[in-house]
Amino acid sequence: MNKLEKSLQQAPIIDRGTYRYVVHPITDGIPAIEPALLEEVTERMQCELPDCDRIVTTEAMGIPIAAALSLRTGIPFTIIRKRSYGLPGEVFVEQVTGYSSSELYINGLKDGDEVVLVDDVVSTGGTLIAVMAALRDMGVTVKKILVAVSKGDLPAIEEQVGMPINTLVDIAVNDGVEIRTRH
Repeated sequence: MNKLEKSLQQAPIIDRGTYRYVVHPITDGIPAIEPALLEEVTERMQCELPDCDRIVTTEAMGIPIAAALSLRTGIPFTIIRKRSYGLPGEVFVEQVTGYSSSELYINGLKDGDEVVLVDDVVSTGGTLIAVMAALRDMGVTVKKILVAVSKGDLPAIEEQVGMPINTLVDIAVNDGVEIRTRH
């Protein structure tokens, strides 16, 4: 078993209403992101990374992964932020997750850019679905989606985003974390 799977199985689970939430270094930065764990995640993602102009992630926990991938590959990265800067061409995205909603803002991408979306976790797909729609409207081509951890209904989310979501590990959260095999 790899470091990511082992650490997920040892991670605490909390309830946020009816939502079961795994507290993990890669998805939350708690307790700390050990370099060996981040190295494993980025090394595995790099093996699947196609040629692209930019690595793109959403704030906040995709940032360590995108930064590490950028350093490993020399590909610049862009962060979709949680605040507006009011720059020309800024695009607003409404983000709805399993336990909250907020606003995201895309800056620095343009029609014709070819990007890879990188993130820490996909659960309900709310953020990913909204970001994909905005990027398509902007004329940005998403060549691949790479996510460290999936705990959602991936086939349903993939149908809504219109492309495969490549994950390193798929889990189910009940009383503990169960590593699932994707069919």
